[in-house]
Amino acid sequence: MTTQTTQLDTRFALAKSIAQEAGAMALDYFNRRETLVIETKRDVQDVVSIADRNVEKLIRERVASMFPEDGFLGEEFGHTAGSSGYTWVVDPIDGTAPFVNGMPNWCVSIAVLHDDAPVIGVVEAPCDNEIYAAAKGKGAKLNGKPLTIDPSRTIQNAMTGIGANSYVTPERVGAIIIELLHGGGNFVRNGSGALMLAYVAAGRLVGYYEPYMHAWDCLAGYCLISEAGGWYHTFPTQGDGLTKGAPVVAAGPGARADLEKLAGLV
Repeated sequence: MTTQTTQLDTRFALAKSIAQEAGAMALDYFNRRETLVIETKRDVQDVVSIADRNVEKLIRERVASMFPEDGFLGEEFGHTAGSSGYTWVVDPIDGTAPFVNGMPNWCVSIAVLHDDAPVIGVVEAPCDNEIYAAAKGKGAKLNGKPLTIDPSRTIQNAMTGIGANSYVTPERVGAIIIELLHGGGNFVRNGSGALMLAYVAAGRLVGYYEPYMHAWDCLAGYCLISEAGGWYHTFPTQGDGLTKGAPVVAAGPGARADLEKLAGLV
């Protein structure tokens, strides 16, 4: 076993362990969410609570105790550079709006980059008691069961996930949905891009498109999809690209061409 493989394995084991611990903390907050003070960030739809911040603090502390030389980027507390070549990219609670409104479609998303590419992806969905986990060359699993994307599923015979936020105009979102429907497809939006990307890996959705998304929302899902046999449009992780938003597109083999067209990549 090479040193690099050992480094990947130990970080993968840690990511899964942290995701379960963080998920338990987040679920505890969810079950007493009426006590939380809800704040807004960019706009009234972009919310945050002490739950988001404390879950990210927990994850940061666990990573720092094991791998203090690793970089870390979290949605709530920003980017800390590292020296090991590995960077953790974390959304402590993706889907905070569903979370604070009592809906179960939220998750903890943990990715690890090496040489600017996602090599570990773990998405913990506490309300569903589900953990999606993947590492480069090791496949993707849901609660320990291997995931393989069915290439026969297309936008016409399956559902496509669509994301929207205030970075994208209503007209643009409407045009995407119109084009998808004209192509014989249908769509779903559940408020958590990370969870919908995990659904692509699990075959629940055939693809996902959001015109503007952040690294902490997508990179764990990208690793899951790649290891399950799907495709994703590369996210700019070099330099300051990691901290900025970009289009996010991912699909199974049977939907890739349609999703690339929908996103204007071809």
